[in-house]
Amino acid sequence: MYDVIIIGAGPAGYVSAIRLSQLGKKVAIIEKEYLGGTCTNKGCIPTKTLLSCAHLYDEIISKSNKFGININSVSYDLNKMDNYLTTVVTQTRKGIEYLIKKNKIDFINATAEIVDTNHVKTGNNILETKNIILAHGSEPAVFPPFNSIEGIWTSDDFFINLKDIPNSILIVGGGVIGVEFATFLASLGKKVYIVELMDHILPTEDLDVSQEIKRSLLRKGVEIYEKNKVIKVEKDGKMYISKIEENGKITEINSEKILLAVGRKPVIPEDVKKIGIEINKGIKTDLNMRTNISNIYAIGDIRADIMLAHVAMYEGIVAAHNIAGENKIMDYNAVPNVIFSNPEIATVGIKEKDANPEEVIVSKFPVSANARARTINEKNGFVKVIADKRSKKIIGISIVSQNATEMIMEGVLAVKYGMTTNQLTDAIHPHPTLSEIILEAVEGVEGKAIHI
Repeated sequence: MYDVIIIGAGPAGYVSAIRLSQLGKKVAIIEKEYLGGTCTNKGCIPTKTLLSCAHLYDEIISKSNKFGININSVSYDLNKMDNYLTTVVTQTRKGIEYLIKKNKIDFINATAEIVDTNHVKTGNNILETKNIILAHGSEPAVFPPFNSIEGIWTSDDFFINLKDIPNSILIVGGGVIGVEFATFLASLGKKVYIVELMDHILPTEDLDVSQEIKRSLLRKGVEIYEKNKVIKVEKDGKMYISKIEENGKITEINSEKILLAVGRKPVIPEDVKKIGIEINKGIKTDLNMRTNISNIYAIGDIRADIMLAHVAMYEGIVAAHNIAGENKIMDYNAVPNVIFSNPEIATVGIKEKDANPEEVIVSKFPVSANARARTINEKNGFVKVIADKRSKKIIGISIVSQNATEMIMEGVLAVKYGMTTNQLTDAIHPHPTLSEIILEAVEGVEGKAIHI
């Protein structure tokens, strides 16, 4: 008899398993593929590994001469990149395996089938449990006409075919996935087209954030078609002929490959549906991560809410503490969003487009005015701070900059704990650092930024 059986060993599942073990519970975790789930094996980790390779390559080409470093020739080797990616993924997976063993969690590498609310079947074995956590994750969304055309790639397929990446590619979808892959490919000199249905790429971000990244991609030679829809795709030999449409205007794009990057959908198998779990777009839970069945919890992408690995991890921790008898509530008010474009994007809290302009003060400070940025020859980007006009509490921060994904944590703490502008500016920031851009943007709320 287990206290908890977790189905799915991605970020949500394995983190929840470890915390449950730390809380004294007997746990089994079932995974049909690899430990680490999509994030470790097909998502976050391999994507960021490749982007690190591309960013270094791009930096050498664009900055070496400016820095007085003489390089006769620069090239890249996709086979070595692939080997490096494999090493990083394998090390990460083995690290999770070590933690599972260290915490005395039973790992079952098999397909799980829920028999009823207290029994789970794997192969010929039926396991008994007091609680079940659903952490099945997600898969790439595919829809017509792409699901009927041979050879269309999703993000899952990209890493399998890394050694054969084409010289030209059409990316359908200008969201996070599309922009990150476009950044990688364009940095290596590939011809990239992005087609985005909404008014601008990165449609969930403010327009000024999106425009900064759009300019960066255009400088790399990416062709971007916003407010366009792919209406027809044909395969002609080794080429794909795509017709896209905007207000009746048809444009034809020829590319060696098409990458479908329009988001992900939750994996909800039939055995889950049959036991009476309430499902909307994904599985519904309360803020304790409990479903409508009292001993069954759901965490991560299967909920189809905020489909981010760090959110999934924390949902797993919240579920674990509630199973252990505590009352821990999930708080989504200060969730950081990070995009590994070039420059990077990181946001937390309220966006300017969603704020009431009469109730907030918006302050921006450019990267180009920062001393540290000048030392590393960075000119593009900004920090934008949104503060409540009356209380001066910081309610939103957007960063477009090198290292934005690291710097955002200051903003997360400010938003989560309701820090005022004075509280943040009273904290001495080290000099010269990029973090001073945040300081100056916050000072700007009161019109007191020093270096502008």
